[in-house]
Amino acid sequence: MKSKFLFLTFLSVHFFFKVQAQTWSGEVAQIFYNKCTACHHQGGAAPFSLMTHAEVSPLAAAVYQCVNTGEMPPWPPDNNYQQYQHNRALSTTEKSTIINWLNNGALEGNSSQTPPPPVYTSNTFLGNGDLQVQIPTYMSKATTHDDYVCFNIPTNLTQNRIIKAVEVVPGNREIVHHCLVYLDPTSIEQTDTLGGNCASPNNGTTKLITGYTPGATPMILPSADPLKLGLDIGPGSSIYFAMHYPLGSYGQYDSTKVILHFYPVGTTNVRQISAGPLLADNSFILPAGQISNLSATFPQGSQTIPTNFSILSVFPHMHLLGKSIKAYAYKPGDDTVKLINILNWDFMWQDFYFFKHLQKVPSGYKLKSEGTYDNTANNPNNPNNPPQTIYSGFNTTDEMFLTYFHYLPYLPGDEIYDLEALSSASIQEYLGPEQSSIKAYPNPYATNLTLEFPSSLGNNDLIYIYDVSGQLKTKISPEAGTTQIHLGSENAEWSALPKGVYFVSARINGSLLSKKLIKL
Repeated sequence: MKSKFLFLTFLSVHFFFKVQAQTWSGEVAQIFYNKCTACHHQGGAAPFSLMTHAEVSPLAAAVYQCVNTGEMPPWPPDNNYQQYQHNRALSTTEKSTIINWLNNGALEGNSSQTPPPPVYTSNTFLGNGDLQVQIPTYMSKATTHDDYVCFNIPTNLTQNRIIKAVEVVPGNREIVHHCLVYLDPTSIEQTDTLGGNCASPNNGTTKLITGYTPGATPMILPSADPLKLGLDIGPGSSIYFAMHYPLGSYGQYDSTKVILHFYPVGTTNVRQISAGPLLADNSFILPAGQISNLSATFPQGSQTIPTNFSILSVFPHMHLLGKSIKAYAYKPGDDTVKLINILNWDFMWQDFYFFKHLQKVPSGYKLKSEGTYDNTANNPNNPNNPPQTIYSGFNTTDEMFLTYFHYLPYLPGDEIYDLEALSSASIQEYLGPEQSSIKAYPNPYATNLTLEFPSSLGNNDLIYIYDVSGQLKTKISPEAGTTQIHLGSENAEWSALPKGVYFVSARINGSLLSKKLIKL
């Protein structure tokens, strides 16, 4: 009798958890929308889409492995140390929801109640831009060593323009290890594809703009009042590409391009930014079989930063032996300005991380970076077995210790700007026209908006509002039988949306519909 009771108890518990198990339509789809699909959509940066249950379920084992180990979604920075825009990290609840869903059979649930998905408009994030500069088709020569080549491509500009956004689009994502993009104002640099060891410009007047590494996102500068940031680019200038193709890519072709977006001619009050590796050590040795610690400061020696400045982004860089890297600003007796802390370095996922707020570094401070390297047999990423002594160098099997920054002179109030909101408000300038069966008026809007749908709404219809990066901002409950929804200050979440570009994504009578909205 006791065993029968235990068996019935097991069945009831098993049935309860099956009934209560998470489903794609119930909880899981929205997590994928928020944290995965910005890359994993048709035409996105990832090699396959994860927008639907039909696309995700056959990959259940791989998804489980990547989520359980933290490999995906890729987000190396420590969020307890500093906050950045476009955070992809899964929360503890999100991770456990996905794992439980997979463990219980990856059920779809009621497909008619699957949340309407984010709207992605192009295979480039920002569209065609104002100027595209592209290297000629090039075949990698990485036979026994990595191939480092440089291209200096004229812009053919006839007047001065101000850059407000830059997107690097690799021609072959499988072989572009990195691409550093510089501005050569006088076209003094030379294309060099012969020796395979061209890794940077030769002249001090050639300045870094941005870079591409796997997982990188476009550089989108705030370009609307009250904060306009940019970089001047003039007639007679060139874009200088420093390309890196890794060992094993020999015979494959690439034609990477840079898409530039400009302010309208005559725009005023644009603050100029600079970029560069302020923290660097280019002459270190990592002995075989040892764990080594490196550090670098700016300025070097006993000098300190002479004037206040603001930091917009940070980009630490190491190779395969890297284990952790941290950067901060400090002054004895004063608060430390925390910039970035990557506890578990991942060579395959690097980026310029843009802060949510400009970080003020006061005069009298110093910048400092600290890095740890594991050149032992215990490091699974060590390219040498047995380990060999490694020196600073450009090849992937060498090592580097750099931290790049975007920065500018400080002005009072810099640290209170919401950079994520300001960048979102600026994105409306990059998006082209659309065709939609949903009508919105007025659009652009300031406070109140009316949405008109092509058929009557039902209680089970779903209407979601996303931002341009695919993040869910609010949900709207339809009134059955009407074809219109009026939105205004009575809806707190709606009225709290900052200026920017959004998408209505709706599931109406089983059909998916979308509409672009612009809030002024």
